Amino acid sequence: MQIFKVIGQVTLSRSHPTFQGARLLATEPTGSSAIGGPAPVDPDLVIVWDELGAGLGSQIAVSDGAEAAQPFKPAQKPVDAFNSAILDEVSYDSKITQGLKF
Repeated sequence: MQIFKVIGQVTLSRSHPTFQGARLLATEPTGSSAIGGPAPVDPDLVIVWDELGAGLGSQIAVSDGAEAAQPFKPAQKPVDAFNSAILDEVSYDSKITQGLKF
């Protein structure tokens, strides 16, 4: 699971029928900047399935890869990244992160 920032929404004129009831968000990973490290220089754009209603600028917890499809079992959805939480606040102990190499 990683922390991503919502930078927009994806609008589709037509979509897969299983996309009803949710929306797609345009996001970018925050990398280690969420815990005091440097911000990514050129972050990738990642499209995330969202049923929770995250807004523009929200920080969200994202599961990606094979784990992204697990909440929908036994149904199948064509998703690669899933919003599993909207984060109100991210805090960390600077004593612990001092030893990390970013």
